[in-house]
Amino acid sequence: MSGLMSQLVTDLAAETEIIEHMLAGLSDADWDRPTPAEGWAIRDQISHLAYFDQAAALAMSDPERFKAEAAEQIAGGMDFPDRIAVECRSMPVPELHAWFRRARLDLITQAGERDPKERVPWYGPAMSIASSVTARIMETWAHGQDIADTLGVTRPATERLKHVAHIGIGARAYSYRVRKLEAPEEPVRVELTAPDGSLWTWGPEDAENRVTGDALEFCLVVTQRRNLAETQLVRTGPVAEQWMAIAQAFAGAAGPGRPAPAAAR
Repeated sequence: MSGLMSQLVTDLAAETEIIEHMLAGLSDADWDRPTPAEGWAIRDQISHLAYFDQAAALAMSDPERFKAEAAEQIAGGMDFPDRIAVECRSMPVPELHAWFRRARLDLITQAGERDPKERVPWYGPAMSIASSVTARIMETWAHGQDIADTLGVTRPATERLKHVAHIGIGARAYSYRVRKLEAPEEPVRVELTAPDGSLWTWGPEDAENRVTGDALEFCLVVTQRRNLAETQLVRTGPVAEQWMAIAQAFAGAAGPGRPAPAAAR
């Protein structure tokens, strides 16, 4: 296994452990508790992760079959993640939990055996396996946040947030495209304070448009787990302001985001 893949699968396994820790001790009824994602319970967060882990593993092992199944889902509308959640809602909790564990293990095993530069299909553009695993880290962290918010759990911020931030920044153009907007050509400089106090940076140093602030807050915004008004992120320039208002790190239809706190409305 390459050093890059070793680090990525290690980080994905670590995020998985946090999910498992939150699920430990929950009753079957707890799995039906509503999360901040409208219409989704804890069980829907887990079925979503299981389904797309399984899809990511299939994209590696049988790309043509994946493309056929993905085309069928997309043909039914870009709301297919919600449809999948509904279809899986009657699955007994032990079966659902076992599916998540099985799909995650299969994904980690397959990814660890492959070249990180190998290209695989996805629901949007094809991506490298390294990018695919990074996206699964982002998804696990984001859906884990929904579960954490539901249970009143505060997860420690870790260096793994850099994966989430990187995906969010890379998806800047997609955030516009999914809303049928033209993405500005002006670059944006992003400077984030990491959990250890160091500085993570992206973009040219002399860019007029800038986003600065706490890495955790940035990740919560780009995964649409917090409203921008709830953070202290500093946006300088109209392009930075516009982007952060619609930022979306995940693929699929434009997310509705989280409502602004009452004081900010």
